[in-house]
Amino acid sequence: MKILLIGATGTIGSAVATALEARHRVVRVGHTSGDYQVDMADKDSLEALLDAVGRVDAIVCTAGIARFGPLAELSDEDFSFTLRHKLMGQVNLVRVGIDHVSTGGSFTLTSGSLSQRPAPATAAVSMASGALESFARAAALDLDGRQRVNVVSPSSVRETLESMGMDPRPGMPAADLAETYLKVVEGDMTGQVIEP
Repeated sequence: MKILLIGATGTIGSAVATALEARHRVVRVGHTSGDYQVDMADKDSLEALLDAVGRVDAIVCTAGIARFGPLAELSDEDFSFTLRHKLMGQVNLVRVGIDHVSTGGSFTLTSGSLSQRPAPATAAVSMASGALESFARAAALDLDGRQRVNVVSPSSVRETLESMGMDPRPGMPAADLAETYLKVVEGDMTGQVIEP
């Protein structure tokens, strides 16, 4: 399969790329590096990317930045930024991608466990992740088998915790998480939220 991987230079994305490349052709996309670059918050940028890459069998997105902070300190712009990048970037990826993904192909998006288990200072990202999961369930109904759409909802990643100087033991190794993405891409499920 030819798979477009957005967020390929991040911790999760790099591991997903390695897992996918063992069996598929992967086009790596980052914000400032990779085979192509894209601004997830800009629908025109997504359209230009998909036009340049051409038809693919699957799109995987591990990108999506968000703003964190106590609710009383989050500004309108903090919420808007998070919704543009974490939510609407992935929603628009599916909307624009419908005509670029082969029939029977798939979209695999990324939310996060904060959608179901929020923590202090995560109101914006928890909201965006929960909305993304609801979007995928509904979009799968509208796609009606033409393409599949699913969401992987990871919790903490060991390498990310290490890079933040935190105890890495509760985190899942990125390589193990990547196997979940591989199973979703190669599987037949749709409209599902998968918690590794």
